[in-house]
Amino acid sequence: MAPRTEEVDVLFEFVVAAAAFLVSLVAGLLLIFAVVVMPGLATLDDREYLRAFKVIDRVIQGNQPVFVLVWGGSILAVIAGGVLAVFHSSGSVRALVLVATLVYLLGVQVSTFVNNIPLNNQLQRHDLDEMSVGELVSVRVAFEPRWNTWNRSRTILACVTSMLLLGALTQL
Repeated sequence: MAPRTEEVDVLFEFVVAAAAFLVSLVAGLLLIFAVVVMPGLATLDDREYLRAFKVIDRVIQGNQPVFVLVWGGSILAVIAGGVLAVFHSSGSVRALVLVATLVYLLGVQVSTFVNNIPLNNQLQRHDLDEMSVGELVSVRVAFEPRWNTWNRSRTILACVTSMLLLGALTQL
C-alpha cells in the first residue's frame, strides 16, 4: 500500500462519494424504468409500446448530455475508486469499494452492454409502420420480457453497489 497522505485521503473520499452519488442516480434511473416506465408502457398496444420505447431509447442513444454525464461518470468514478482503493486503503473500506467496483462493472455495466443495448439496437432496426400485427406481437414478445428481466437485475445490483459505497463512506 502506498503511503497515505492527507491529499490522497481527501481525493479517495471525494471519489468514493462521487461514485456513490452517481451510482445512486443510475440505480434510481433503472428503478424508475422498472417500476414506472416499463409498467406504464406495458399498458399500450404492441405498436405503441414498441414506438414509445424506441423514442425513449433514441433520446439515450442520442447522447443526452445529463444522461451521458451520470452514466459515464458513474463508470469512471467507480473505476477510479477501485484503483485508489487498491493503492490507498485497507481493511473493510478497501473490500467494500472493490466489491462495489466488481458488482457495478460486471453486474450493471457488462449486463447493459451485453443484454439491454443489443435488445435496444435490435428494436431500433424495425420499421414498425411496415409491420403486421403478428410481426409486432413477435417483436414485443422477443423484446419486453428479456429487457425487463435484465433491467431488474441491473436495478438490484446498482442498488447493492450504492449501499456498498455508502458503507465505505461511513468508515472513512
